[in-house]
Amino acid sequence: MEIVQLTPQLNSLRLGGMVESLELRNRESIGRKLSYLEFLALLVQDELERRAANKLKLRLRRANFDSTKTLENFEFDFNPRINQKQIFDLATCRFIREKENVFLCGKTGVGKTHLAVALGNEACRRDFDVVFTTLAKMLTQINGGRADGTDNLRLRKYIKSDLLIIDDFALMSLKPPGPEDLYEVINERYEKGSIIITSNRAKEEWPTLFHDPLLANAVLDRLLHHAHIIEIVGPSYRTSKKTRTKFAGNGSKKEGKDIGKTR
Repeated sequence: MEIVQLTPQLNSLRLGGMVESLELRNRESIGRKLSYLEFLALLVQDELERRAANKLKLRLRRANFDSTKTLENFEFDFNPRINQKQIFDLATCRFIREKENVFLCGKTGVGKTHLAVALGNEACRRDFDVVFTTLAKMLTQINGGRADGTDNLRLRKYIKSDLLIIDDFALMSLKPPGPEDLYEVINERYEKGSIIITSNRAKEEWPTLFHDPLLANAVLDRLLHHAHIIEIVGPSYRTSKKTRTKFAGNGSKKEGKDIGKTR
């Protein structure tokens, strides 16, 4: 039987990985004098790898974050005070398996969102479902569903994932029904799913944003139980990068003028 005759049959069985590597593996098996079982094992491995790669792409797409933000390209050298060991311990995703939360607190530009997304990337690689959102976007989407009766459906999106990443937490005061919706998400996820939160406010400031002390205490009590709190202190990476770029640009212009004078 010719390889071309097998292609539609493999496609009908949804074995695209085998289709893509069949010709190559056939030549390899002939050259290496592999047994039928060894040849089949290679094809099966190709199919498994293709399926794993497709599942990862799907998880990353559903997560809805910038998948280029990884631990590999985070500049730890810029801020040596960041506890790398703690970050890489979290990257094992044990905190997700144990249903724990992570807080990344610090002023704007210190790398909170990058680290949160990088941990989300690691979670996707380990077969966990991840959802990334800002607090404002999440509450707006849930409340928007009340107009057409899809609020419960939208709420489930933020409840069912293994890991929920909430960026810009406590950035501004919450207006009704925001506090109630946030409590619903936190309460439903409590000891069932993990949350990563980034905030440029100290956690002591959070209760004042709820306008309801009882609700604030209920939310924070559940969030802070079983939580890893990481406070990042240091300069703003974005501001420093702009400064470095500005100086580099000025240096280039100055160098050009000097060359012109020399000529």
